[in-house]
Amino acid sequence: MLTAEQINSIHRLHWAEHWSVRKIARHLHLARRTISQYLATPARSAARRQRASKLDPFKATIAELLEQDAKASAMVIAQRLRPLGFTGGLSILKDYLHAVRTETATKCAYVRMEPGPGERFEIDWGHFGALLYQGHARKLYAFCLVECHSRKLFVEFTHSQSFETFVRCHIHAFQAMSGIARELWYDNLATAVAEHDGNLVRFHPRFLAFAREYARPNNSDWPTGLVRPRSLTCVAWPTPTAR
Repeated sequence: MLTAEQINSIHRLHWAEHWSVRKIARHLHLARRTISQYLATPARSAARRQRASKLDPFKATIAELLEQDAKASAMVIAQRLRPLGFTGGLSILKDYLHAVRTETATKCAYVRMEPGPGERFEIDWGHFGALLYQGHARKLYAFCLVECHSRKLFVEFTHSQSFETFVRCHIHAFQAMSGIARELWYDNLATAVAEHDGNLVRFHPRFLAFAREYARPNNSDWPTGLVRPRSLTCVAWPTPTAR
């Protein structure tokens, strides 16, 4: 690395005296490439030497300890390393363990689900505050049904989440979509789902009766123009478990 005096001479000779790189190199006994580099970047930083860590001799041992107990704390590992000659503190050990665990953490894989056309409807209620009628507030809801392949959305606003309104909104959505998907997915709606018992979902009997009615191929009350599904499946999304 050149001294500050040499760097100043390079720039004075080039920019003030208008010397060429070749002439400056001969005059200062330096390589032309060096002259060009310092003209391009006058303040060149020295290469930093990576200091040896107190943990370097013990990293293999730490890896073995983590294989035995992946959740071992820095305190426990430090106690195991002291007899081997480790003199560092807990901070450096905690930082190293955090870096190792972050690097080796198992990443969760998610499968993107792409239902085919007419394969699935997803249904849920939306909440939109309230509307005032002559000083009386009435809650406003939105029945939402989306066709998962095309993302086509049906929305119907209502003041009620009763079962009768729920069924009526389904019928209107089916008519708007010109058919029914093979699967209907519900986000644990109280109108459809009675309870969860582990992974077992119990639907309301009235809701199941409505679903069976629309799954019957010989239903004489089937609305004109609707495509009938060969089978109809109702699914409730699982309730998230606390971690």
